[in-house]
Amino acid sequence: MRAAVPGLPSPHPIGELLPALFADDDFAQRFTAGLDTVLAPVFATLDSLPAYFEPRLAPADFVDWLASWVAVDVDPTWPMEVRRAVVERAVELHRWRGTRRGLTERLRLVLGAGAEIVDGGGTTWSTAPDAAPPPATSGDVLVRVWPLHGPAPDEDQVLSVVRAGCPVHLTCRVEILPGPPGRAEG
Repeated sequence: MRAAVPGLPSPHPIGELLPALFADDDFAQRFTAGLDTVLAPVFATLDSLPAYFEPRLAPADFVDWLASWVAVDVDPTWPMEVRRAVVERAVELHRWRGTRRGLTERLRLVLGAGAEIVDGGGTTWSTAPDAAPPPATSGDVLVRVWPLHGPAPDEDQVLSVVRAGCPVHLTCRVEILPGPPGRAEG
């Protein structure tokens, strides 16, 4: 919170800027000191304004507002470090949204999970003219997720992240694995 910080000094005390006639006037000095108390948070905010637009440095309550500026949905239950990282990398995440790379990166960034995405594909080709079209694909995307460190991610959290990054015309299914697929145990 940037308002009403007790004892915050003003970098530009108004009493020192008054004409010399008011330098010894007790009422004028006390009155301007009251104004200094009100204006000190404004000056402090303006002096550090560039830090407010840097997600790693911005106050916690400002990070969620920055997220709305860059059109990123952040979950208030995510740790602050994750919210800061998502806001900081918003342009990159938007660039890759709806792709395997984007979904994999979002799952790694938000949940600390590795992912394998299996897509049925949507294009085919033939070298024979007038060939019969192939059967329609199911439109399902299978997302296999495993923890990179720590406990396995919660299925509801994974589904939330997948729904936010998967194209709307596809149906996404999620499998949570104990580790990366295809690795022999031992």
